[in-house]
Formats: sequence, structure tokens, C-alpha cells
Amino acid sequence: MTVRFACAQIEVVPGRPDINFATIIDAIDKAKAENIDILILPELAVPGYFLGDLWEQPAFLDDCIEYGKRIIAAADNICVIFGNIALDRTKHNEDGRIRKYNAAFIAQNGKLLKGALPYPYIVKTSLPNYREFDDSRYFHSLRKLREEMAVPIEELVKPISITIRQQSFNIGIMICEDGWTTNYSINIPKLLAKNGADVLCNISCSPFSLQKNPKRHQIFGEQAKDCHLPLLYCNNVGVQNNGKNIFTFDGCSCTYQNDGTLLTDSPAYEEHFLKTNFDPNTKLLTNENYIHNNYSEIAEIYNAVSYGTRKFLKQIGISKMTIGVSGGIDSALTAAFYVNLLGPGNVLLVNMPSKFNSPLTKNLALMIAKALKCNYCIMPIQESVDHTNTQMTQTQIHDYESNSTFSLELSPLARENIQARDRTRILAALASAFGGGFSCNSNKAEITVGYATFYGDLTGVLAMIGDLWKNQVYELAHYLNDKIFERKVIPDEIFTISPSAELSAEQTVGVGGDPIVYEYHDYLFRAFIERWDKASPLDILYWYKEGSLEEIIGCQSGIISKIFPTNKAFIDDLERWWKLFSGFAVAKRIQAPPIISLSRRAYGYDHREAQLSPYFSLKYHKLKEELLRN
Repeated sequence: MTVRFACAQIEVVPGRPDINFATIIDAIDKAKAENIDILILPELAVPGYFLGDLWEQPAFLDDCIEYGKRIIAAADNICVIFGNIALDRTKHNEDGRIRKYNAAFIAQNGKLLKGALPYPYIVKTSLPNYREFDDSRYFHSLRKLREEMAVPIEELVKPISITIRQQSFNIGIMICEDGWTTNYSINIPKLLAKNGADVLCNISCSPFSLQKNPKRHQIFGEQAKDCHLPLLYCNNVGVQNNGKNIFTFDGCSCTYQNDGTLLTDSPAYEEHFLKTNFDPNTKLLTNENYIHNNYSEIAEIYNAVSYGTRKFLKQIGISKMTIGVSGGIDSALTAAFYVNLLGPGNVLLVNMPSKFNSPLTKNLALMIAKALKCNYCIMPIQESVDHTNTQMTQTQIHDYESNSTFSLELSPLARENIQARDRTRILAALASAFGGGFSCNSNKAEITVGYATFYGDLTGVLAMIGDLWKNQVYELAHYLNDKIFERKVIPDEIFTISPSAELSAEQTVGVGGDPIVYEYHDYLFRAFIERWDKASPLDILYWYKEGSLEEIIGCQSGIISKIFPTNKAFIDDLERWWKLFSGFAVAKRIQAPPIISLSRRAYGYDHREAQLSPYFSLKYHKLKEELLRN
């Protein structure tokens, strides 16, 4: 006998159990029409995953439970495995609220199938509490339940017996993190295999990040091979957020043969029915559709940014965007993205030159607008900036303590910041008049060290490229030209001019430019934030002394000696950026817009930080003294 499985890779809308219920019912109807025996749906398919403290609202939880009951009732002549919240109203979590479980339900013929637990559902064992995850804040785990029951975990982690056409077999069900066994003491797949599973199933709500899918294929493939059981993985698509980070869910549901071979995976960012046949006697899978995702990294970045931005804007009801274009690469890339997503008629580009903006960049801004065929205007800011400078320096301030008056003087930096804030004033007013919102064009290098003006250019609806280093910005801009538009909507000159904020005579294109040397600092800053064991100034200085820094952080060979003629120059540069990164830049990041998360450490709740003063360790000071003596 052959059992027909289908992984329903559906879009899950967070906080909308009504929408998700309708999607699930459509999937059940489709499965019945296609003679599917067992339909698998994602983790928390009814409520969604990243909901914040909506998990604490009884009315919302009651609706999730009610929609779950309706799904169970709809499972007639079919078996449906789906994720939902489960409540035990007789017990409380450690926060004193009604106990909640992240659970998997197995419904057949309008009833729930029960396993070894005292509940008619599977409870998630391993609750992630790293990066963006904070599951223990809301859910009770099987590990804690086992402690309460005082029984070995082996007695609770058991497969569910399912009967299809008078033949029974055992399916071992895992919930997302239960399959990521690397860092947990309990190996759920092996326990399920030991307790008689014939096939493994992982239901997930797993957000995308770069290099995550190859890692999952490695881990899940090894599990299938070690257990000598086939494994089905069902993930959802859509976007979810925690207020500061927007996560894309790429789906990529897949199946693994019992030797660990990846058989097929569903298309990324598409709703999809992944059908496979299972033979309980041989414990082998036979796929009905063969797809294999093989995207380049830059294609993955494009797909995630494009999908995440489009879905997020739709979610918050924004269909138009205003973008400040300077003639530089960051604003050019952002403009091209929004035109591709929203259409040229829904995008307004504005160039806001001061006396420091060069004819070259002003012309490049115009070239971008013409190439994209979108709305464009020029609003010079010099007159309003001069007016603000005059107000600031000539307005008398009365000191009532000494009964005296004084006026303020503006530093060069303060005068630069006035320009940046004046541009934001125009962007906000234009967005209000044009409709929609305005964009934040800051990249990850700038956000890392706060190279953006407080209450100025680090504002907007969304930091679309806020998780992209400058080298990735350039690469993605080439990708849009070559693969998406198939023409040069971003002019060649933008790729060759030196990046500059153009806020003073000393900081223009061709003179000064940005203080960040992206060819090196991109990789230095990435070491601060994206390494699993984050690099400190001590690590950087030690690698520099040993001559291995370029290799470890991944920048081009020979660039350090080219930039820094002495040890002192290197140390001064390191301390300058570390003080900014761990100092005032934190305050700027806290108030930054939400970011499309791509890496394994995007700013926001994926990188939790407090406002502290910069710190250099004891060993750092010792090594610094040693290097400065040489």
C-alpha cells in the first residue's frame, strides 16, 4: 500500500486566525480532491508565530482554539496534521497566565488522535530563546511538562499511530526546533525512531536567513540517515515581524529519503502543494513533483528583500513611497526596488540639494528618475537651511538663574545635521501629500556606527537595505540592472563615484567622501555583529598582530597595510569605530525603522543591546601597549 502525503506550504498571516483558517480549509479541500491521505500544515498555522504579547489576550486565544476545532471537524476522510496554540486552563505558566503550548494536532475523521501525552496533541519540546526567538516567554515546553510528571522523556516522545485503508503505521511528529538537534541535549528524531516511528515529519514556522537552508539540509539529512527513516519538512511562506525586524518565510518545504538524500523542495516564497508517496513496508518516499532550489546568494537576497518589502507594505496598507535620491548607490538601489514593487506611478523621487551637492550627483539623481520612468522633483534646501542656521545663532536665550542672555554657536557637525534633518522634513511632508510613506536608505555599515543623523536620515517606514553591507548593496544594484530590469536603471557612474554625504565642503564627491572605507570596514563591522561569538576589540587586535585579520574577517588581502601605515593608525581607527558602535550608535539603532532581516544578526530584536558606555578589556589594553611600543 502507498500512502499519499502532501505538505501544504501556505501563507500564514500573523494575528489573523480567520484568514489562516480559510486558507487551511482551502488546502483540505484541495487535498481531498487530489486523494491525499495525510495533509501536513505548518507550525502555528492558525495564529502565526511572531505576535508579541498578543499571546496574552484571552479573546484571541479563544478564537484560535475555536478555529482549531473547525479544522478538526473538516478532517473527514482525510488525516490533517496542523500547528496551533493549545491551552490547559487548569494550569498556569510561570508568569501566572493560563498555560499555553506550541502544539501539533493530528485530526482524522473529525477527531483528534492521541499519543503518549495526557493531551490529544504533541507539545513542542525545545523552545528557542536566542536571536529573535523568545518562546519561553509565552509557551510551556515538553521538557518542563516532563519534570512536572516525573517521567523519563522517552515515555512522552512517541510517534502517533495512523491507519490508512486498514493499514497502520507510526508517524513521528516534530515541531520546528525539535529537529534542530545540534545544541540540545534531547534528540527528538532519535527518540521517535527508537519508539517505533516509520516516517518523520517536521512542521515548522521557520524564518529565512542567509545560509540557513543548506544548514537545515545538512542537519535534517543526517537525521534521516541516522534514523534510517524518511523525513518530511513543512514550512510556511509570508512575512511576520516583532516590531523591529521583518522576517520573510521562504517555505522551501522538502522531503528527505531514509538515506538522507534531499529528494525535492518547494519553490521559495510561493504557496505550494508538495506531494509525496510513502511505502510503510519499505519506508521509502517517491515524490510526485521534483523541484530543487539552487539560488545564488545575491538572488536569495533579492528574493527576500523584494518579497519582504512587498508583503510588509501591503500588511500596513502602504501603496506609495517617497524616496530621497542623492545620486548615490544606496538611494538608487532603494528607488529601483520600490519602482519594481509598486510601479513607477506610485513612487516619487525627490532630490534635495544644498550648495555642497555636486552637478554630477544631481545629474545622476535625474538620470535614475528618467530610467525608472517615475515621478521626480527637485527641492533645494539651502534657503531653509540658511534660515535655520540664522535662527539658531541669532535667537537670544535667556538664563533666568543668572538673569543674562546668550546665543548659540553651531559646530560644523551641527550645520551638517541641520541639512540632513531638513531633508527628512521635506520627505515627511511630501509623503503626506503624495500618500504612503517615505523610505530609510541606510545600509548596515552606516547603521553599525551611527553614520546617519539622529532624527534625520535614519527615519522612515522601513529600512529596506538596513541588513545589507555596502559591498552587498553594490552587488544587488548590479543584479537589478542585469536580471530584473535588464537595462541600466542605475547608471554606471553611480558604481564608480566615491560615496559621500555631501554635507560640507570637506565632504563631497571627489573630496573627502565617507569616512568609512567600505572595502575594509564592512568586514570589520560584520565581525562586531554577525559572528556567533561576537568579536571584541581584543580579538581584532590579536588577529591584526598575528597577521590573520584579513583572512578571518574576509576582506581582501593587503588592504590593511594599504590603509594603515602604522600600528597607531590601525588602533586609532579601531577605537574610533568601536566607541561609536557601542556608544551613541546604539541610541540611533533603537529609534531606527524596522529592518528586512537577512543575516543571522540583523539590528533590532535579532541583536538585543543596551545603551552602555564603550568598554575595552584588560587584555586589550595590554596588547595595545605592546603594539604601540613597536
